[in-house]
Amino acid sequence: MVLTMASNALSAPPNFIFILADDCSYRDLELYGGPAKTPNIKRLAEQGLTFRRCYQAAPMCSPTRHALYTGLYPVRSGAYPNHAKAYENVQSIPHYLSRGGYRVGLAGKTHIAPQTVFPFEYLKEFADPPDQDVAVVDGWRYQKVLQFMRESAEKSQPFCLFLCSNEPHAPYSKGDPRPYENAELSPQQFDFQRDEYARYLGEITYFDGQVGEIADMVDQLGLKQNTCFIVATEQGSGFPFGKWTCYEIGVASGLVVSWPGVVQNGGETDAIVEYTDIVPTFLDAAGIAIPESLDGSSFLGLLQGKTTSHSKYAFSIQTTRGVNGYRDPYGIRTVVGKQYRYIRNLFPENEFSIPVSRQVFEATRELDEQSRDRAERYMQRPAEELYDVMADPYCQVNLADRLELADKKRQLSAVLDRWMRSQGDTGRQVEIDAHGRQADWYKPRRQGRD
Repeated sequence: MVLTMASNALSAPPNFIFILADDCSYRDLELYGGPAKTPNIKRLAEQGLTFRRCYQAAPMCSPTRHALYTGLYPVRSGAYPNHAKAYENVQSIPHYLSRGGYRVGLAGKTHIAPQTVFPFEYLKEFADPPDQDVAVVDGWRYQKVLQFMRESAEKSQPFCLFLCSNEPHAPYSKGDPRPYENAELSPQQFDFQRDEYARYLGEITYFDGQVGEIADMVDQLGLKQNTCFIVATEQGSGFPFGKWTCYEIGVASGLVVSWPGVVQNGGETDAIVEYTDIVPTFLDAAGIAIPESLDGSSFLGLLQGKTTSHSKYAFSIQTTRGVNGYRDPYGIRTVVGKQYRYIRNLFPENEFSIPVSRQVFEATRELDEQSRDRAERYMQRPAEELYDVMADPYCQVNLADRLELADKKRQLSAVLDRWMRSQGDTGRQVEIDAHGRQADWYKPRRQGRD
């Protein structure tokens, strides 16, 4: 393994806390102009740095989490369909940080495999069961998380802790939807989804409460000064054009970093970063050599204010084989740059047919023509799409046929080709082979098709 020595290491190894939402469109948070009240995340942003161009490698839980923990894109790690598994020889952040004396834990949702690739210390809490209240003991809900941090502090051992919520993943049963009953719909929702949207927004506020509790723990344990505290929203919500798609709202993520003495208060950045950059950034900060085999790169210098830029492009893929109830393969590849997102649909002859798309299509049959057109655009797509994500962040106006943008489309298509070759991604054949990359524990629920 070829290693690159950390270049921006700090005087003392910091603690890392990474809190991850589940199926949350970042633009629905008040921090990004949305209706969902998130006072705790907002307070962290006031004490830190807000990223406006953070991306993940796939708009689904399992490949997203594999990329986050390994620093590798999905096809290269082997974990590219949903309910995926990485290749046995892949290493992840517990391997790397433990070499520097770190204790590395994961509480809540997992969706990663095999365990040999992800040797976390697993804490069975923080992913609160639907429709169940979590017991409060001595003022805290998450006793195992508290114990993990307290024990680490008592031993003066640096730690890294990923806290993975189930919120706001459907069914939306947590939080109070009443403040959001009249919330303005985003371009993701259809009018018949208004009540569901209110419940979803209430669940975002519930997630914010989880963030607040962990922040309070850190304060009370006296760990704040040496802790890099990160909150991320994961992929877009399950409403149309979000999760399971490579539109901007599907693969963009909210990201807030609070780190006293390192990150300046109240900052914002448009620098492009990816989830694959988290592993090398943590290693860089901890003074641990960064393997050159990683796809991501450290943005510690960006956090320290030494630079204002990072990556020129971000890449994402979608593999429909593996989504429960899918009908036909519908692989997608995409690249986004400073202004434009280019999308390549590998099976344009097929419909994008998964349960949520079929439900939306059926529900809009009796609605107005504009709603029906939107539903049809969600299910049937051309081979190429191009969007100005600055002017059209929900990717509603396809510019792929605009003559004045032909050069831009060709240029981004060539960038995507080069990236796919570097990943060993052959496109359609990789999609057809996707079931072979699903975890052994997963028992698929497909509707009549392999």
